[in-house]
Amino acid sequence: MSRITRTFERLRTKGRTGLVTYVTAGDPDLPRTADILMALDRAGADVLEVGVPFSDPLADGPVIQRATERALAAGTTLSGVLEMVADVRETIRAPIVLFSYANPVVRLGLDAFVRRAAAAGVDGVLMLDLPPEESADFRDALTGAGIDTIFLLSPTTSVARIRRAAALGGGFLYGISRLGVTGAREDVADSAQALAARVRTETGMPLALGFGFSTPEHVRQVGAWADAAVVGSALVRVIAEHGRSPGLIDEVERYVRWLRS
Repeated sequence: MSRITRTFERLRTKGRTGLVTYVTAGDPDLPRTADILMALDRAGADVLEVGVPFSDPLADGPVIQRATERALAAGTTLSGVLEMVADVRETIRAPIVLFSYANPVVRLGLDAFVRRAAAAGVDGVLMLDLPPEESADFRDALTGAGIDTIFLLSPTTSVARIRRAAALGGGFLYGISRLGVTGAREDVADSAQALAARVRTETGMPLALGFGFSTPEHVRQVGAWADAAVVGSALVRVIAEHGRSPGLIDEVERYVRWLRS
């Protein structure tokens, strides 16, 4: 049983809504990202999503795009991200999921990526621009190394694709709560509940909903329909605002503890 599966089983047993946090690796630099990941774990985040910066994102809104630009300017690479994860893995209890577009993985080579991800202690991988229908080689390689393949679902995802993603995926399904790009919003979109209801009728696999969530109230609302809420842009904004200041790590912990409240 994977670390991700154990985490969601524990959440269900306790009847608690999970908190999945996203950060862009390398913003402001990789050593600080390592400190941030350890702070997120201390503050009680249940799953840590680590974004691999890529020059041509499709789904990222302006906050994460700017973080990606800063990370790339700092020289962040997929190899460097894997080395950073390996360095912190033993000190972190929460599962670590890599978010990446296909290009960095293809450039590194699938076999090399899977081998190094497994050695680093990566628990799951979500390739944002790889649809389930084209994922066989990628999924088989990850599964063989004991790494969960996580798929995206959107409000427009068909029933057939929900079933396919659940059959091929591992760990949890990531549901996009609204169409468009990432970014904090004031309200939870109505489409979030509708998507969760459709997923629940097709599979018992854990579901995390993301895109737009930034407050404890958002997390509470999402918990009525899904297993976990994903908070990304709002956390990335906290990191951007405090950058290299001595108080960055304290601010990150404070924000995540507030979300968990």
